[in-house]
Amino acid sequence: MSSALTDLCRYPIVQAPMAGGASCPQLAAAVSEAGGLGFLAAGYKTADGMYQEIKQLRGLTNQPYGVNLFMPQPNNADPAAIEVYRNQLAGEASWYETPLGDTDSCADSEDGYDAKLATLLEDPVPVVSFTFGCPARAVLDAFAAAGTVTVVTVTSAEEAKTAQWQGAAALCVQGIEAGGHQSTHRDDPQADGSGFGLLSLVSLVRESVQLPIIAAGALMRGAQIAAVLAAGAEAAQLGTAFLVCPESGANVLHKQALTNPLFVRTELTRAFSGRPARGLVNRFMREHGPYAPAAYPQVHHLTTGLRKAAAKAGDAQGMALWAGQGHRMARELPAGQLVEVLAAELAEAQAALMLRRAS
Repeated sequence: MSSALTDLCRYPIVQAPMAGGASCPQLAAAVSEAGGLGFLAAGYKTADGMYQEIKQLRGLTNQPYGVNLFMPQPNNADPAAIEVYRNQLAGEASWYETPLGDTDSCADSEDGYDAKLATLLEDPVPVVSFTFGCPARAVLDAFAAAGTVTVVTVTSAEEAKTAQWQGAAALCVQGIEAGGHQSTHRDDPQADGSGFGLLSLVSLVRESVQLPIIAAGALMRGAQIAAVLAAGAEAAQLGTAFLVCPESGANVLHKQALTNPLFVRTELTRAFSGRPARGLVNRFMREHGPYAPAAYPQVHHLTTGLRKAAAKAGDAQGMALWAGQGHRMARELPAGQLVEVLAAELAEAQAALMLRRAS
């Protein structure tokens, strides 16, 4: 890891920023206290909501942490396609007795991106990462001047080159195996499911740029962390592994589903948000995934009420159960203990590798 990142945590273990409530201050604090790097997720929050979580996190730990931002997206969705999908979801609205969300007020400014930047520059945090794109050089330079390490999430060597050119301090390289949203910089409707596996992508990016790499994608064990470090990464980012921790803010139904034999596989889908995201295959995904348009964040707002109603009704079949391909390996441990277990597994795997090389 680069010196700027190495100094931030004892172990090369990063807790992924999972928007929607899972990456709460309690989880991030527990990870950072144990020697990893905890993250808050500012996506879907107002600037003030983000700042209140930062203040809460600072009250729980004095260790370094990160905050993740969603990049604004172009509003080029087809209104007719959104209306067709709205009609298709009418039965869901009737079943859960809740109205579908408003998609007419989904301007990029609604996420408060500029206000979040201003807040983070006025009161800097140790690390800021970006998803769904790369900020302008002026933004990244401003964070560097404020002493904040910037990380841009990428899914290809081309995106990595752009991030390096714009002045990012590090990259989060996300493989196709990862749970939650694919962090592609351009949402190409024709490219669903065509991304690179993590180990191949780390190698490609390592050959293309000179920035430190944080590898992300279905990592659940210390031996897997050792593998991505051997491939050229400086750290590993884990999301699904931390999702089941008691400190995680994820819904209990979501946590239980990760190891429930009823949910045997994951797929990429646009059904819940309009942008490709990997989750456990359930009824909602099977019935609506094939017809969901490329329309983010419109579809996200359209289905928000349905997802909340399904959770309230105890119906995991109507929820967005984001998960990476390694979800069945989830361990329900306190976050700090999980960091220690992962670190021990990593050390054991690296020692075994050195022993094989020496023999």
